[in-house]
Amino acid sequence: MAFKPLHDRVLVRRVESDDKTAGGLIIPDSAKEKPQEGEVVAVGAGARDDDGDRIKLDVSEGDKVLFGKWSGTEITVDGEELLIMKEGDILGVMA
Repeated sequence: MAFKPLHDRVLVRRVESDDKTAGGLIIPDSAKEKPQEGEVVAVGAGARDDDGDRIKLDVSEGDKVLFGKWSGTEITVDGEELLIMKEGDILGVMA
């Protein structure tokens, strides 16, 4: 990976959703919403507080996370579409 986020930013790969509903109906690509679930690919070193000390991030590489529908900025790294967002845009970590 040739990309390292800065400060409290996180690089996330979207997790693809299923092509079928629970009832077995196939969902066409045009009707799918972008997933709001992803895997953390890389994290920054953390923001700094007023004293200049680093604030450690609560997420780490490999975590499965949920984020808001309009969170982050889409970027392309090594031909792969990823999202970069602030840690505050992440709603939670899936256990």
